[in-house]
Amino acid sequence: MGAMQPMHWLIVAVVVVILFGSKKLPDAARGLGRSLRIFKSEVKEMQNDDAGPASAPVAQPAPAQLPTANTAVVANGAAAPVAQPTEVKPL
Repeated sequence: MGAMQPMHWLIVAVVVVILFGSKKLPDAARGLGRSLRIFKSEVKEMQNDDAGPASAPVAQPAPAQLPTANTAVVANGAAAPVAQPTEVKPL
């Protein structure tokens, strides 16, 4: 008596059709199908990501050398020397 019997499922289906209407049900089913497909693909992708990096470590590139304090970077990316500030005396 505790299990859902076919008559119970029929009643549930009728209530759903009454609540949501027959026009919105296909759109709702389509949206649910798309969501499940996206969820499955994301889970599969996460499983592939977990398996991939553990077997092949990725070598990280060496950091680029930063310019020193007395040089400035110009528009073309080359470092140019910067003039030292001079002291200005008040009048």
